[in-house]
Amino acid sequence: MAQSRNNTLPGGVSRFGRSAMYKKKAMYKRKKNPLKVDKVAEPTTKSVPIKSAKGKSNGESRTVAIVKPERYHLAEPLAKPMPNRKKAGVAKLRSSLTAGTVIVLLAGPFRGKRAVFLKQLPSGLLLITGPFGINGVPLRRVNQAYVIATSTSIDISAAPIDAKFDDAYFARPASATKASGDFFEKKEEGKTIDEGRKADQKAVDAAILKAVGAVPHMKQYLGSYFTLSKGQYPHEMIF
Repeated sequence: MAQSRNNTLPGGVSRFGRSAMYKKKAMYKRKKNPLKVDKVAEPTTKSVPIKSAKGKSNGESRTVAIVKPERYHLAEPLAKPMPNRKKAGVAKLRSSLTAGTVIVLLAGPFRGKRAVFLKQLPSGLLLITGPFGINGVPLRRVNQAYVIATSTSIDISAAPIDAKFDDAYFARPASATKASGDFFEKKEEGKTIDEGRKADQKAVDAAILKAVGAVPHMKQYLGSYFTLSKGQYPHEMIF
C-alpha cells in the first residue's frame, strides 16, 4: 500500500505545508484545461449604465452605478425578525365553564367580585354579568385566563342571550380628534351609556334575578367579595 507523501505528524500536523507540496507535485507545470471556457459576465446597462459626458477633457462617456454604496455603516448589523407563520386561534373553552356558572374575577376593575358566565363570544372571550343590581358588574367581556370557575351554577335558560351580544356589540366608538386650540377651552364630557345597552342589561338581569331568588343565599353569595385569610391557598381549594 502506497504511503502518502505528506504524512501526519503526532498532534495532527502535516509534515509539509501547502507551498512545499505545491513544489513537490510540480503543480506549476500543469496547465489548465483548454476545453474549459470561463464564462465572462457581459456588462449590462441595467447594473452599470453608461452616460455621455460633455467636454473633451471629461471623455466621451462615463459609467454610473445605480446602487451606490452606503456612506455610513452600522457597527453591528440590524437583527431581522424571524417570519412567524402562526395564526392566533380562538381559545378553547374550559370544561369547568358552562352557561350559568358562577365565576370569580381575578383582574380588572371588578377583581374580587363574583359574576355569572353567560356564553363564549366568537373571539374567545367570556360574556358575563353580575347581575348589575347585586354587585355592580355589568354585561362585559373577560378573558378566561383571569377567572376562577366555581362549582356553583344557576339556571339561565330563561335569559334573553341573543346573537346580538358579540364582539362588535362591545366595540368602542371612534373618538373625535381634538383641535389644538380647543384643549383648554372645552372640558371633557362624562362617559355616556347608550340607552339600548341599559335596556339590554335590565332584560338580561331580570331573568337572572329570578333564578338567583330561587336558590337560598345565592344573592348574598354573589354580592360578597372573594377573599383569602392567612393560611389559605387557592391551589389547595375546591371551588
